[in-house]
Amino acid sequence: MAKKTNNKPAQVVNKQKQATVEYIPVTPVIKDPLIPAWLYDFKIQAIFVAILAFVLYINSYNNEFAHDDSIVIIKNEYVLEGFAGIPDILTKDAYDSYYKQFNSTNQLSGGRYRPLSIVTFAIEQQFFGATPKSKIDSVIKNEMSFGVRGPKGNKVFQQMHIRHLFNVLWYALSVVVLLYFLRYIVFKSNPIIALIATLIFTIHPIHTEVVANVKSRDEIMSVLFMCATFIFAFKYQEQKHKWLLGAGLVSYLLAFLSKEYAITMFVLLPLAFYLFNRFSVAKSIMATLPFILVGLGYLYIRSTIVGPQAENSDSEILNNPYLLASSTEKLATEIATTLNYLKLLIYPNPLSADYSYNQIPYKDFGNPWVWISIIVHVGLIALAIMLFKKVATQQKQQNEVRGGSSESLLGARIICFSIAVYFLHLLLVCNIVFDIGATMGERLIYHSSIGFSIALAWFLYKGMEKIKPAMTGRLALAGFMVVIMVWCGAKTIARNTDWKNDFTLFSHDINVVPNSVLVNGNVAAALIDMADFEKDPQKKNEELVRGVQLLNKATTLHPTYVAAYLNKGIAYFKLGKPDSSKMNFDKVSVLYPNHPKLAESYYNLGVAFYMKKEYQQAFASWQATLKLEPNYTMARNAIAILSNELAHTQALQQQLQQPQQPQPQQPAQPQKQSK
Repeated sequence: MAKKTNNKPAQVVNKQKQATVEYIPVTPVIKDPLIPAWLYDFKIQAIFVAILAFVLYINSYNNEFAHDDSIVIIKNEYVLEGFAGIPDILTKDAYDSYYKQFNSTNQLSGGRYRPLSIVTFAIEQQFFGATPKSKIDSVIKNEMSFGVRGPKGNKVFQQMHIRHLFNVLWYALSVVVLLYFLRYIVFKSNPIIALIATLIFTIHPIHTEVVANVKSRDEIMSVLFMCATFIFAFKYQEQKHKWLLGAGLVSYLLAFLSKEYAITMFVLLPLAFYLFNRFSVAKSIMATLPFILVGLGYLYIRSTIVGPQAENSDSEILNNPYLLASSTEKLATEIATTLNYLKLLIYPNPLSADYSYNQIPYKDFGNPWVWISIIVHVGLIALAIMLFKKVATQQKQQNEVRGGSSESLLGARIICFSIAVYFLHLLLVCNIVFDIGATMGERLIYHSSIGFSIALAWFLYKGMEKIKPAMTGRLALAGFMVVIMVWCGAKTIARNTDWKNDFTLFSHDINVVPNSVLVNGNVAAALIDMADFEKDPQKKNEELVRGVQLLNKATTLHPTYVAAYLNKGIAYFKLGKPDSSKMNFDKVSVLYPNHPKLAESYYNLGVAFYMKKEYQQAFASWQATLKLEPNYTMARNAIAILSNELAHTQALQQQLQQPQQPQPQQPAQPQKQSK
């Protein structure tokens, strides 16, 4: 039997195949003859932004560790174990190791599950030299503290220098991927605007916390993998290669494992399909479904790993900054605080690593800043909705769907998307929807700043086009970019040095946020630690006294601030005032009876009393140690030694107090006569 042949012309077959593919408009690149052609090349742009990112942040290489670096990296037992600790990192809360060291559990609302960056820290540690599990306790308690000097301390600092370098490289890579995302999706027809937006993002000083604080690598990786997800998702729709879909799904999972912010792509991804690929609403949602399934899988895993919040953790104002506010004050303050983010994006000065209680006072709805914030943010939402409706109306027309002008309503699409990027990420951190355990933080606006950069770049470029003659407009834009790059660059480089360690960071920031309980406490702790290395007795005393003054301010602002009382006790101990030290340790024992440092503190206090020959106080202090830790060998031995000494002293005293019995006289011996 003869084979059946397809008698249809090749053109007809091809047309039938093409009819099943969703139309994606081709957007030609519009080149400005007044701008050098080489500046449109992706490789040139990528090299430039990567070098710029590297130059701006390479001076952070000299930094040690600061802020949360200690609890996430330096004293994280799972990181110290290297490869062996990765299973625990993947199956536990991000702060699990820290909580264990303080005999506690999850203290933050919702918990924290963002293991990917912590896994990279463990991988680095493996090459630095992993710590065996049997030695972890000793390393954490004795070797990893502020001001450590000597071989162990120097080794830690050298490792942190390398970690800082990796953070800079991750940041440089992320801005290159961001550039590609903007060129490929948002600014398809104008790569120059994509470059301007990437430059604004790269140089923004508000990002110093993310790059200079190694712990915040999770923010960098989150943006990197979210942008990669956008790129692979769009390429899959264009080319239909299954490996592109697989790469996109893997990128999305990595984005979630970096930080929970990837949840915003449930909205942003279909919105981008609709605005930039001209998909229908249904098609946009269908194209997003595989990614939503990945996200739901992550949320399920997260729910099984992150434990419930510890009982009474909400009663600590440093974890619940609105504890003392009424519900009306809480909402009003949250609304007003969102305006601070916008202000820092527009003018990033001054900067601070902390904005915790009591730096941002509670507000009510009589405060004008609350209403200004409402007007600004409601206005942004209204603008985004209006622009979206405008695009939707236009998109219904057949000529738009099947090859209308690629520039039609391009500005509306871009601004709508930029507001969505800004606002959706802001919703996650403003406390109105989710309590995050903090009033605000510069690192928290990192993702939203992408939307800000997109909108600002668009308006700058369109403003340039209105300046005549055309060359003057180009030169004006170039001059403006040079000016802000120089100013922002100088600000960024200077701010990096503030992040050298806790003392340099909080000593600077206390001038910016003088009423922050945490900053006052951290400056004091650094001064008390550094006093151990001060050779001049007078300067040592001044540092300790200054530390006590700051802690007094902290406890005035926050009367139940446990760390402040503990550190005051240590400061008075170093000042040779054991009675004052005891008062503060006793306060800690009331507020936090199972504090892990309390037993050691009472033991050292007993030694101080012993040296002053106040034996009853010494005995009581060591008994307090044993009450907290019955197996504290040194305290048990000290009590035994003191008891023996007191018993011996008492025996001598009793012997001295007994009346002397007269001795019987001996008869005189006759003297020998000489011959």
